[in-house]
Amino acid sequence: MTTSLRLLCSTAKLSREGRDTLWLLAALLVTVAPHLPRLPWWCASGVVLAMAWRAQLAWRDAPLPPRWVNWLALAACLALTWRTHHSLMGREAGITLVTVLAALKTLELRARRDALVITCLGFFLVLTQFLYSQSIVIAALMLLATLAWLSSLILAQRPIGRPSIWSAWRTACLSMLLGLPLMVMLFLFFPRFGPMWRLPGDAGPRTGLSDDMRLGHVAELALDDSIAMRVRFASAAPPPQKLYFRGPVLEQFDGQTWTQAPRDNTRMDTFPTEPEPHPNPSQLRDSVSYQASIEPSRLRSMALLDGTFQASPTPPLREPKLVRIGRNWLATQPLSERAQIDAKANWMASEEDMSLSNADRHRLLALPLGVNPRTMGWTRDFSAQSDLVSASADQKVLAVLRYIRQENFRYTLSPDADLPPGTPPSPHQIDRFWLDQRAGFCEHFASAMVVVLRNMGVPARIVTGYQGAEKNPFDDWLVVRNSDAHAWAEYWSDERGWVRVDPTAAVAPERIERPRRFDTRARNVDGALPGLDAAYWHTARAYLEAANHRWNMWVQSYSRQQQLALLEGWGVSEPDWQDLLRLSAAGLVLSSVVGGMWLWWQRPVRRQSPWQKRMWQLHKTLLPLTGEPPPQKPLPAPALAWARYIEGLRTDPTTQGLQRELIARLQELDRLRYAPSSHRSAQPTQKATQAEIRSIYKLVKSWQAHANAAPSRRADQAH
Repeated sequence: MTTSLRLLCSTAKLSREGRDTLWLLAALLVTVAPHLPRLPWWCASGVVLAMAWRAQLAWRDAPLPPRWVNWLALAACLALTWRTHHSLMGREAGITLVTVLAALKTLELRARRDALVITCLGFFLVLTQFLYSQSIVIAALMLLATLAWLSSLILAQRPIGRPSIWSAWRTACLSMLLGLPLMVMLFLFFPRFGPMWRLPGDAGPRTGLSDDMRLGHVAELALDDSIAMRVRFASAAPPPQKLYFRGPVLEQFDGQTWTQAPRDNTRMDTFPTEPEPHPNPSQLRDSVSYQASIEPSRLRSMALLDGTFQASPTPPLREPKLVRIGRNWLATQPLSERAQIDAKANWMASEEDMSLSNADRHRLLALPLGVNPRTMGWTRDFSAQSDLVSASADQKVLAVLRYIRQENFRYTLSPDADLPPGTPPSPHQIDRFWLDQRAGFCEHFASAMVVVLRNMGVPARIVTGYQGAEKNPFDDWLVVRNSDAHAWAEYWSDERGWVRVDPTAAVAPERIERPRRFDTRARNVDGALPGLDAAYWHTARAYLEAANHRWNMWVQSYSRQQQLALLEGWGVSEPDWQDLLRLSAAGLVLSSVVGGMWLWWQRPVRRQSPWQKRMWQLHKTLLPLTGEPPPQKPLPAPALAWARYIEGLRTDPTTQGLQRELIARLQELDRLRYAPSSHRSAQPTQKATQAEIRSIYKLVKSWQAHANAAPSRRADQAH
């Protein structure tokens, strides 16, 4: 408590400039904090040191460093930026430079102009955060930063006195609230013109799936806990063992990497005009309907539930355009934005009625020469068994699965951990896995399975995607993470078509090694935060992900198609972007009119005291007599000034008595205002003042009557 009081006392002793500088530094820290982990180490550390140095100077009201220090630091930062990014342009280099410039500018914060420059840089840095993430957490943090920058701007516009930060904060909040209706209106109706409303090509996140697979790639994804997609079923969800989300299919193998077979892209460059095949009655009878929200992946392959036979964008969306080729769904363009898909799948079925051409059969049996020779020899010996010589594809697959179960294969993310240090990579990775280590991740099992089956004369291929999902209890959506990435095999059966086989599932549960990261996560949380368990953080993460999903659906995914659908719901027939533009212009005009009226209503009005009102009444009474007011500024002139002015007027002898009486009344009126209270009349001042003004009015009328009668009297005397 003593320390807190001492800190408050020290803060109260800060100068106005020091306090405002510390507030500006706090706003800058909140703005750049999300950037610090992604900035180069020298930039992040330099920014923190510069801000800490400036905060110390503000706390002590010490003089700023000489300008040559800033110039030297700027030159060093430019050189380091060029060395790090090999350019001074682009997203990464640009954000690095803007962050550095904002931090260095604080070291020459001498005038209000410098504060305005830093504020402008701060607003720009707020925008750059959304190049990396548009989550609800970043949006809330940047809203807080925007309020901080607005309050700093308001403080800079109040140079006199010591206005409190709380008053500036309240004004900033009021400004945001006043602009909220206009912001909502523009969000709903301002037309989204093509690429202007999209982030740069390298700005969005992407999932870990790719068009190829090397051994170890999927294992790396197991440590990626980010969300790849969300799924919600219209009825009961399929059991977890049926949740295979089919992604890229890999058919070609060079001994190290699996890749997709060359495909005919003519069907994918334009939306197909021919209708998709109608599902058969059994598919419709056993099908399940679901909706998928797929994160950007930069791939054309859509990771939909295996067995999906109908898929289209969720109305009113029309993008992405989808094509079904065999059992796979692909977009006509790489998926660079979040996609909302409505689909139907027959998850009970595991086959597809289609023929396999000789060319496809030859391709799906091909293996690289001279690679994995020991596995090839083992396969020849294995298939020479009497029960496999004339066996069908299904029987051969069952035999290989029995071998995996019997030979104690292990499931692990680090199969090379048992190798001696310094062991060089092997060009025959399947040999090492299948015959030596017998430990690996799903891509090891799938790759070895396909190689063995092909060598046994069974056409086979690898399918990558996701397996399993986690239900979010707050919104009933199933969350599929990149850590759910999986690889399995498919083989061709002349009787059943393509059949899925997951060799990883043949591993006994007791031989599955969980990643250390997942095993110790809860224990680490419990140890780091006593009194809080991992279940609390799991619930908090589920709640945050549910809120973020709603943010994605309602805000980030709000598109031009939804804008037009909104107008259609209001009765506008065949709306287009021009209707949206007209509505936005009308909203801007209406907001401007309402804002102007509000400003007029809130204009500062100079209140007149009761005495000023009486003086204006006196002014209007005497002005017709004199023709002009006394040379007194500002108006209205006081009663004594009128008395002196009237005393200097040249009058007729017949009106001199009225002149003297009028001067006396004006002097009495002045005494009512300025005489001590003991000399004032017992009559209330306002009533006495009004009575004097009425007397003055009568005298003025009499004076004017005598002035008008004077010419006629002089004419009579002349005759």
